[in-house]
Amino acid sequence: MKEKLSVVKIGGNVIENKTELEKFIKLFANLEGLKILVHGGGKLATHLASKLGIESKMVNGRRITDAESPEVITMVYAGLTNKNIVAQLQANQCNAIGLSGADGNSIQAHKRPVKEIDYGFVGDIDGVNSTTISNLIFSGLTPVFCAMSHDGEGQLLNTNADTIASELAIGMGNIYATTLYYCFEKPGVLMDVSDDTSVVKNINTKKYKELLNEGIIADGMLPKLENCFHALNNKVTTVCLGNMNMLDKNNTLFTTLTL
Repeated sequence: MKEKLSVVKIGGNVIENKTELEKFIKLFANLEGLKILVHGGGKLATHLASKLGIESKMVNGRRITDAESPEVITMVYAGLTNKNIVAQLQANQCNAIGLSGADGNSIQAHKRPVKEIDYGFVGDIDGVNSTTISNLIFSGLTPVFCAMSHDGEGQLLNTNADTIASELAIGMGNIYATTLYYCFEKPGVLMDVSDDTSVVKNINTKKYKELLNEGIIADGMLPKLENCFHALNNKVTTVCLGNMNMLDKNNTLFTTLTL
């Protein structure tokens, strides 16, 4: 039987709130078993870019990573944000190590091809080096990945954090029984977006199709759920969706997705 591994993705809304981040760090540090953390940090990157006189370009909510942007993104994602999280985890007796996809050749990608939109230096993931990452975990370290991959030719690439978390869970599924946690603002998939208690606790493929047809899953939840079921269809055991409180073993208010 495979050993269990949790892959947890946390968003910028928590990272940019000191109180919320401290609360999350404690929950993550206390999460039992082997684990990996993945984080974004887009708003901080936008803020620093503005200070440096670099305009941040967005199309349909997605960042355009032009020639100047990788420097800022590396400073914020792989530097300030990543090391701050690692330091706080160390303070909570979680022996973390901060990584980008380039470190240990952990996450390989290619520059997204230009179609209707040129996203610039944005990476689409080709593979995960599960052996290297597993060696780190085996040695007692908890990997903390920022939202950056690399192309193997010296170029760092800005990469969607949800996708990195999903692909890590899939890649590590060769070795571990992986559970993927997507932490966001809401306590889970809601039947009524105005009622945080209306959480749909369990969604399988059949229920997913029903909720799609009823329009319950729509807008921003669509890509999240697509990512979830992509992971489930590729060796990930379970996906959990909710706010950070779902990491508390006593909390039951979140959405669990299975095939």
